[in-house]
Amino acid sequence: MAAITLDRVLTEAESLPADEQAMLEDLLRQRRLEAWRRETAADARQAAEDFRTGKLKSQSADDVIARLRAGSNADAG
Repeated sequence: MAAITLDRVLTEAESLPADEQAMLEDLLRQRRLEAWRRETAADARQAAEDFRTGKLKSQSADDVIARLRAGSNADAG
C-alpha cells in the first residue's frame, strides 16, 4: 500500500460534504480516544506489574509531591 500524505488526506476530507466531514471528525476523535484508553490501560497494567515485582516502591504522597516540586524548580532555573 502506498503511503498517503497528510496534505492529501486533508484535501480529500475537504472535498466531502459538511455532514460527512463532521462524521469523519467524530470517528477520528473516537478512535484516538480508544487508542489513548488502550495505551493508558497498558501503562497501568505495566505499573502494577512493576510494583508487584518490586521494580517500583511505595512512597508517601508528601515525598512524591516534594520530588515533583524539586524537579519543577530545577526545570524553571
